[in-house]
Amino acid sequence: MSKLRVHLLGVLVLLTGLLTTTGAQPASALPDDLWFDPAAAATLTVQNGRFTDGLGREVVLRGYNVSGETKLKENNGLPFASVADAKKSATALRALGGGNSVRFLLSWAYAEPTRGQVNSAYLAAATDQIRAFLDAGIRVYPDFHQDLYSRWLFDSDSWYTGDGAPKWAVDLGDYPDEYCGICPFWGQNITSNAAVTQATYDFWHNEYGLQDAFLDTAQKTMTYVRQNLTATQFAGVVGFDPWNEPHAGTYDSGQTSRAWEKDVLWPFYVKFRARMDAAGWQAKPAFVEPNLFWNANIDFQKQEGGLLDSTLGSRYVFNTHFYDQKAISGVFMWGKAEDGQYVGDFGTVRDRATATGTTAIISEFGHPLSGSVSDKAPTVYKAMYQALDSRVKGANWWADPASSGPVLSGSQWQWDIYNGRHHELMNDNPNEVQTAGDAWNDEDLSAVRLDDSGKAVLRQDARMLDRVYPSATAGRSLAFTFEDRSRDGSTTLTWNPVPSSLSNVAQLVGSGQYALQVWRSDGSAEPTELHLPASFPNASTTVVSDLGTAFGPPAYTRTTPIATAAEPGGTGSRRLLLTAADTGTLHYALVTNGATAPSAAVLSAARSELSSWMAAEFN
Repeated sequence: MSKLRVHLLGVLVLLTGLLTTTGAQPASALPDDLWFDPAAAATLTVQNGRFTDGLGREVVLRGYNVSGETKLKENNGLPFASVADAKKSATALRALGGGNSVRFLLSWAYAEPTRGQVNSAYLAAATDQIRAFLDAGIRVYPDFHQDLYSRWLFDSDSWYTGDGAPKWAVDLGDYPDEYCGICPFWGQNITSNAAVTQATYDFWHNEYGLQDAFLDTAQKTMTYVRQNLTATQFAGVVGFDPWNEPHAGTYDSGQTSRAWEKDVLWPFYVKFRARMDAAGWQAKPAFVEPNLFWNANIDFQKQEGGLLDSTLGSRYVFNTHFYDQKAISGVFMWGKAEDGQYVGDFGTVRDRATATGTTAIISEFGHPLSGSVSDKAPTVYKAMYQALDSRVKGANWWADPASSGPVLSGSQWQWDIYNGRHHELMNDNPNEVQTAGDAWNDEDLSAVRLDDSGKAVLRQDARMLDRVYPSATAGRSLAFTFEDRSRDGSTTLTWNPVPSSLSNVAQLVGSGQYALQVWRSDGSAEPTELHLPASFPNASTTVVSDLGTAFGPPAYTRTTPIATAAEPGGTGSRRLLLTAADTGTLHYALVTNGATAPSAAVLSAARSELSSWMAAEFN
C-alpha cells in the first residue's frame, strides 16, 4: 500500500472518528481504540521484508501458541473447552503475557473425521474461539498442526502418541506396527518409527489422494472462517501456517533434503497458496515452514534446507521453529544458556528470510519447565527472547547497535491454561490417563496454568514474558534492546547493563528494567507503539527521547509526543505512543521503570548522553 493511500485511509478513519465522537462507538471498533487504530488493524501485509499494518507501520508479532490442547482428544481437537475459557485465556495472554498475536492450532482429524465431509460443528466451535482472541485485539494465524502424523498410528499401550491426520487416512495405508526402538525423546519417532515415516511419505506423495483431501479441507476451513467472521475480525487473521514441522518421512533413492524441499515441499506450498486465494485469503501470506531439521543445532540431526531454492516474496512468510536440542538433551550442553547464546541461530533466520524476499517469524520456541533439564529454562528463554530482539549480544549492544537488525516476530510454545489439569486418555487407553504437564508425550512447556480458583497465572517469570517490544513502528526500526532483569532462581540476570560512560542514563535506569529503540521516521502522523508490561505502571515509567522526556507519561493526544494509552481490546494492557510526524529523521526512546521521581537535571543530562551516543553510532 502506498504511503499516499495509507494517509488517505488514515484521514478517512479520523473523519469517521470525529463524526462518531459524541455518539455510539462504531461497530467495527474495539474497546480502547484510538483514532488511528481501525485503519492500523487493516490486513497485515509483507512489504520490504517487514510485516506492515494498514497504516504502513512496521509490525512485530509477539505471542504464544494456543494450544497443545488441540493435540488431545479430551476437547475434540479444540484449544479450549468453551468460548468462555478462550476469552479468559485471551485476556490473560494480553494482560499477563504481553502477547499481541497467537498461532492458533487446528486439527485435520477433527475438521474431516469422515473422508470428504467437513465437520461444520468443529469449524464453528474453532471460529468462535478464534473470535475471542480477535475481539481482545490479538492477531491470529491458524495452523493445521501435526506431530508424528497421527494419533491413530500408535497402539493403545504405546509410550508415545501423535496428532494430525484423521483415522481414515491411516486406515488407507498398510503401515507396520509402530516402534521407535531406543527413543528417550518423542521426536525421534519422526525418523525412527517406520509407521510414522511411511505414513508421512505417503502424504507428501499424495498416495490414496491424501494430500488432495487435506487441501480440500483446508480450503473449506479457510472459506468457513472468512465467511463467519466480520470483515474487521477477518482483517485480524494475518495468514495461515499450512503444515507443522514438515519432514519427508523417508527420502527417495538419491534424494537430498534440499532436493526434497525444492521438488516436494515447495510445490505443496504453491498448491496451498492457491487454495488460500480460492478461499478469499488473497491478501494474507502463507506462513511456510522449511524442513524441520534445517536449523537443528546438533550436527547429526541437521539436514540441508531452509527453502534455499525458493523465492518466497511478499505472499509468503519464512516461518521456522527453534528448540535448543543440546540444552534439552541434558548431554550436549551441561551448563546454562549465556548472553548471546542464540544470536547466531536467530541471525541465520533473519538472513534466510531476507534472501527469500520476505520477513520471518519463529512460530515455536521453548524449553521444558519440569524434568531433569528444567533448571536451564530461565536462561534459555531469556537468551531466545534476547535473540528475537537483536542479533547483537547484550555485552556488545551499546557499542554496536547498528548491527542489531530487524526485531523478529515469535510465538512461544505454549499457552495452555489446562496445564496440570488435563484428563486425556492417551491413545484412548483408560489405563493411561494423562493429567500432568501438557498431557502429551510428557511435555511441560506451558507458560500459564489455572490456579485453584480458576484464575490464569504465569508459570514463568513475568519480567521475561511480559516484555517491552516495538509492536508498531512509524518508519523503520534500526535497533532495539530490552533488559528484562529476569531471574534464574534468586539470581537477577543482567546481560545488557548500561555502560558507565553513560552515567546519567545508568543512574536513571538503576536496577530497573529498560528498553531502547532507535528508528527512522517516514512522515507518519500516527505514532510508534511499544508494548508496556504490567511492570511499567505509569507512576514509575520514565521515557527519555529526542522527542522530549517524561516521568509518568500523560494520556495520549495527537499533539503529545510521548504518551500512554490502553491497547485495543479491553484487556487492561497498555502501550507507549511516540509521535514524530517528520520524514527521514533518526529518533530514539529509552523507557525504564528504574527511576524514582528523577530530577529535571538528570533527565536532561541523560537525554544529552543518549543523543550524543545515537549520533556517534548511527550517523
